[in-house]
Amino acid sequence: MDAISVPYGVTVVGKAGDVHNFLKQTGRGHCQPERTKTLFEEIRASVTNNSNEDRSFWRPVLPWGGVYTIKAGRKAMACTPLYVRISLKNTCSIDGFLMLLYVILSENENFCRELSSYLGKEFVERFLYLMDSCKFTTVKLLWIWDKMEKCQYKSEVHKASLEIDLFGNEHENFTRNLENLMSTIQETFCSNGRCPARAQEDQRKTIIIACNGQREFTQRIFCHDAPPFVILNMEQWKSEELPYVPYTLAVAKQRYTLEGATLFNKEEHHYSAAFMIDGNWMHYDGLRTENLVFLNKPPELLLLSSLVYIRDRSD
Repeated sequence: MDAISVPYGVTVVGKAGDVHNFLKQTGRGHCQPERTKTLFEEIRASVTNNSNEDRSFWRPVLPWGGVYTIKAGRKAMACTPLYVRISLKNTCSIDGFLMLLYVILSENENFCRELSSYLGKEFVERFLYLMDSCKFTTVKLLWIWDKMEKCQYKSEVHKASLEIDLFGNEHENFTRNLENLMSTIQETFCSNGRCPARAQEDQRKTIIIACNGQREFTQRIFCHDAPPFVILNMEQWKSEELPYVPYTLAVAKQRYTLEGATLFNKEEHHYSAAFMIDGNWMHYDGLRTENLVFLNKPPELLLLSSLVYIRDRSD
């Protein structure tokens, strides 16, 4: 459970901006966590030293849900300290992508600099610090209040407790906030000179015009240069239509390689994630006690929700 002290007189429940100001202070002024190794370095070491008998990572990462406690100052009501709880529910819709984002940022320093220009340098530094410090509830609140819109989640106040419910689709709760980063533009021209919409500019998805003639497509390009990673939403595909998962991808003259995937269990209505480190697949599931385990093979196509590709480092 994460806890911080706040001065008397600050409204906490019902005003996310006040809490957000305190979250922005967390990790400021700290370049490195107290541990000698980062969380990613510990995971990588466990990959190198693992045996068939021990197929899990010893430290739980990003457990489902979370409770954040804020303690008011001594001048609170009747000089009695006041504790305000923020409870998170159904966080699996963001947990998997937060884990993948951490792995991507930790593997390549150049990506940290590139994403800092989009997500903000302060956000990236704070995100990595909190993950390496295992302050996982704070990490989730950082994403919720810094990157999500209020309409993307439900929140209710119960006495001195604020409950935030993230139940829903992970594409609505996470990748929606990265659309501008991955947006592309493509022009199409209709061969019919009388077409009322002969020239069209398509952003992110193909435009179909109901008229005679055929449309000619130009090369799709990124609006904001080639991003460090791209996310493919696999929900539109049926498992029988996916004979295999491509390990490389060519997008807008850039080459991308598969880094990980998010998975959706329809029976449990639950999201999890898988990613590769040094050629080994690992499965992350925030609901499990041992929530980071090694996989003997890539995840099943039937469970795919998203595929995450990172830009080839040689590009």
